Amino acid sequence: MSFQHGLSGLNAASTNLDVIGNNIANANTAGFKQSLAQFSDIFANSMEGSDSATIGIGAKISSIAQQFGQGNITPTSNPLDVAINGQGFFRMNDNGTISYSRNGQFHVDDSGYIVDASGANLTGFLADEDGDIVASDEPGKLKFSTSDLAPKATTEFDMGFNLDSRETAISTTFNATDPKTYHSTTSGTVVDSLGNSHVMSVFFQKSPAAANTWNVYATVDGVVDTTTGAPIGITLDGSASQTMTFDGNGVLTSPAVPFSVSIDFSLLDPALGALTPQTVSLDLTAATQYGSDFGINALTQDGYTSGRMSGFSINGDGMILGNYSSGQSKVLGQIVLANFVNPQGLIPIGDGHWAESPASGEPLVGAPHTGNLGVLQSNAIEDSNVDLTAELVKMIQAQRMYQASAKQIETQDQLIQTITQI
Repeated sequence: MSFQHGLSGLNAASTNLDVIGNNIANANTAGFKQSLAQFSDIFANSMEGSDSATIGIGAKISSIAQQFGQGNITPTSNPLDVAINGQGFFRMNDNGTISYSRNGQFHVDDSGYIVDASGANLTGFLADEDGDIVASDEPGKLKFSTSDLAPKATTEFDMGFNLDSRETAISTTFNATDPKTYHSTTSGTVVDSLGNSHVMSVFFQKSPAAANTWNVYATVDGVVDTTTGAPIGITLDGSASQTMTFDGNGVLTSPAVPFSVSIDFSLLDPALGALTPQTVSLDLTAATQYGSDFGINALTQDGYTSGRMSGFSINGDGMILGNYSSGQSKVLGQIVLANFVNPQGLIPIGDGHWAESPASGEPLVGAPHTGNLGVLQSNAIEDSNVDLTAELVKMIQAQRMYQASAKQIETQDQLIQTITQI
């Protein structure tokens, strides 16, 4: 009599129970991928060949196959919780050792690096000072910059408005302090090189020199000559004013392109210290002159003050955007993903990480939502793909297998005792 069949069944069932138990234990582990014990039979062949009626000598576990199916995605309140929807793995760097993970529960360490619970660094493409992604063959450790966002001086100022064609021309010399010397005015913000905000006011005076002609004046921070009301520290294309001309349909004919405004901050405030003169391109080409009240349709400028980070967000392409108190945003980096020709060939090394192996193939690294890589979802985590109900059913089946194999050994033992008693 042979106990091999029952013994192999006990070993296989025991290993299967270990696999099922590990799956159940990690049912709440974010990014965990369940495993499946795969069985195969055992045959002993003689040198002369095998008989078609040969009885096998049991079963064995041929492999423990990892199941990389998608887990459910659960929303969270942490913007650094990132779930992968689709294929791919986060690329992690643990003191130079590269590993891969599906667990997107990240946080920022005391040095500003994005790390997981085990302290491994999340890697990706870094951004330069202008917020442009610098793609490289070797992704680097992603880090939040704690420095203030540098201000940007205004270089372009665009205005869209309608001037009332019904106005009567004014022949009086322009005086910024006398509303009787102009018809309409509007104001906007101009930012200097140090991030200080200034108010640039633009005035419109219908000219008696020709029909459909207007004179344009401007002041900065209301600084004018106290005697004449003439603007100080600002010129429009090198002159004190500019002329706007419209055709009979109310369409602007001149200036047809933006013109240059030069601001001399040394005359406005000698103690300010901003770069001077500052040149701003003033675009009035969207202006019209119709028989309706003066009104502003658009007013934009490209400068902004300095700002401190007030938050951040991560989009589906892995772009990490820093949001600043100045109302601006800046790209800080981009998370990369890695995929493999044979993910089941990856070697699990604990802490939710896998290492590549010859069986997995080389990692295919790229930005999310490119190739066959999945998209990212911030404020969310990917749950374990373990189905507890299915695992409990498997456990019952494995228990029955174990009990049956044990019963087989018991039966073999009884048979041997019967034979020895003859």
